[in-house]
This record gives sequence, structure tokens and C-alpha cells, in this order.
Amino acid sequence: MASIRQHKVGRLVQKELGIIFQQDNGAFFTGAMISVTVVRMAPDLSFAKVFISIFAPGKGEDFLEIVQKHTSEIRYELGKKVGKQLRIVPGLAFFKDDSIDYAEEINELLKS
Repeated sequence: MASIRQHKVGRLVQKELGIIFQQDNGAFFTGAMISVTVVRMAPDLSFAKVFISIFAPGKGEDFLEIVQKHTSEIRYELGKKVGKQLRIVPGLAFFKDDSIDYAEEINELLKS
């Protein structure tokens, strides 16, 4: 069970990463829209699992690799934004959120 502090820090990281993906680092991710869906923080707030939805026709895995390749640069940008609010800028691990694909699959099954 996550604590209130984990939830608050997770929401802060989610908000700031969303801004980074949509405004600041658009050069890396041209042709795709990346949305941060869930951030799960470790109990000591030093690590975050970040689940992202990638809206790119047929190139989701390619963009996930690009995001994973630029993790240190994304963490640096996050540190500049939340450095005054957090003692430790959490390490980041990015995972693809398949919930949209799963919902579409269920929707197609219900139609037939």
C-alpha cells in the first residue's frame, strides 16, 4: 500500500514529465504524442516506474526505445523542474502502458 507522500510525489513527477514530453523535448519524439499515465514511486522515493501511452501509428515500440535511450536527459530535465521540491530526484524506468490497446481489443470483441 502506497503512502500519501508516495502518491503526492508520484503526481508531481507525472505532471512534470507530461510537460517535458509535450513541450520541452518535442525534438526527440516528433510524430508521436506521449502521455504519462501512471507513476509508481518506491517507498524511499528514490525510484519511479513511469508508464507511458504512446500514440503513434505502429511505432510504439520504437518510441519506447527512444525514451529509454534518453532517460538520463529526461531525468536531468525533471531535476531542473522539481529540484527545489524534492531532496532526491528519482531514478526513472519507463514502461509502455497497454491499457488503451487492451480496451480497444475488448471493444472489438464486444462488437462481434
